[in-house]
Amino acid sequence: MVQPEYEQSRQKRLEENRKRMEALNLPQLSQALRQFSPGLKTPPMKQRKPRTLEKKMVPVRRSDRLSGKPGPVYLEVDVARYERVTIPRRISKARDLSNRVYASEEERSYSIKRAEEVHAALDATHPSFVKPMLPSHVSGGFWLGLNVSFCKRHLPSHDSEVTLINEDDEEYPTIYLPRKTGLSGGWKGFAVAHDLADGDALVFQLIKSTAFKVYITRASGFKKTVA
Repeated sequence: MVQPEYEQSRQKRLEENRKRMEALNLPQLSQALRQFSPGLKTPPMKQRKPRTLEKKMVPVRRSDRLSGKPGPVYLEVDVARYERVTIPRRISKARDLSNRVYASEEERSYSIKRAEEVHAALDATHPSFVKPMLPSHVSGGFWLGLNVSFCKRHLPSHDSEVTLINEDDEEYPTIYLPRKTGLSGGWKGFAVAHDLADGDALVFQLIKSTAFKVYITRASGFKKTVA
């Protein structure tokens, strides 16, 4: 039976390898090693002694910036000094907003024009500005955003109580939030007490560092002029 070509090639390689081994006396060397080294044993693994950890007190590492400075000192403080600014809640009359009426453009323009006239007549030594009323100012959220540049120039940079004084010298405390440049708590009481409506315009005159004199011009006055 004729062997396949790859088998013939394999047998040829085996024969060549055997001749090379005989030429190098590898079979004899292997037999001699077995005679003189009857059994090779792996040396036993060296047992390590368990590490003993030495405990001692060391200074806690601090950053280079603080390494030469004393540690912090904690003192008891009066927490009441750092609480949020609050004002007593003022009981105000309820408002029926179900039949709320929005101002027309004519009414809005009328009240703004009247407010600008009041603003122009005020003492210029006290800074002032005109603020038209929108539905969000006088109903719903009752949040009053003020002129940003005015606030940064004239009002405190921290939460403060700001008093609104009407034309009858009645005072209404409110909370001024500088991060939002507006009036929050207390503003609703002022708006409800003065029946402010959409389209009205207010003139705010800063007569003290945290007190505004407030003048109101009504959008409803437009109907009286055309009646």
